[in-house]
Amino acid sequence: MTKLIPMPNPKEVSEMDDIMQYTPGNGLFHRLNAMTKIIFAVGMLIAAVMTENQYILAAMIVFIVALAAVSGLGKALLKQLPILIVLSVLLVLLTVLTMKDGDTLFNLIPIGDGYIPVTTGAILFAVTMSLRFAVLISSFQMLVISTQPSELVNALYVLRVPSDYALMFLIAIRFIPTLQREGVRINEAQLSRGYNPGGGLIGKVKQTGPVMLPLMLNSLSKADTLGLTIDMRGYRKASENKRKITYKVADILMIAAVLAIIVLMAAIALGLLVLPI
Repeated sequence: MTKLIPMPNPKEVSEMDDIMQYTPGNGLFHRLNAMTKIIFAVGMLIAAVMTENQYILAAMIVFIVALAAVSGLGKALLKQLPILIVLSVLLVLLTVLTMKDGDTLFNLIPIGDGYIPVTTGAILFAVTMSLRFAVLISSFQMLVISTQPSELVNALYVLRVPSDYALMFLIAIRFIPTLQREGVRINEAQLSRGYNPGGGLIGKVKQTGPVMLPLMLNSLSKADTLGLTIDMRGYRKASENKRKITYKVADILMIAAVLAIIVLMAAIALGLLVLPI
């Protein structure tokens, strides 16, 4: 009797939320203009780079998450959580293998005198970098998921970004959800043909092989088609007809809050303000 091999459920594979995808809404952050959102993302980036205080970085993450929750973007923002977890684990492994500062907590290989020591300096550096990347990714995703692509490109044109670079940026962020959906379709096609990579972590790793090659080939084809579509619709000429950006009270308050955070980080970095933590 032939033994049937249990296959993964294709429905579970297809039920995957898109990341970096514009989410329609009328929340607080949605009502801000695109320029204010760019200032917010860049300001959070500058503030995160200027400090190494884990408490301040954690407070910035709480601020971004609270702003997302108030604006109805909390669920969309949480889609990046697996990416942040993987990034944090990689940072911890990298710093443990490369940094030897601080006191040794334990050894990864407790044989003899021990090999690959885990130090306090490596752990603190990994935590700091993980929090910093969380701030950067969260603020950038807030910009992308709350701003229509046309408004974002118009803001880049107002900043006098060359049309080619503005369109490259737009294509890059739009390709992230496109590649994700394409990867799901290819995976479902492989499963329908009887491919069974197995379960667990090893199965997940094996599953990426038959998906990556067709995904790369399809991506190149789609990029070429998208480039031709952009030229045919005259997006390059749009830089000559920029729309004026208006600032409301909410925009002014958000810009003022971002500038206040940057000034606070600068004062702490220069030693003009000493925190008790």
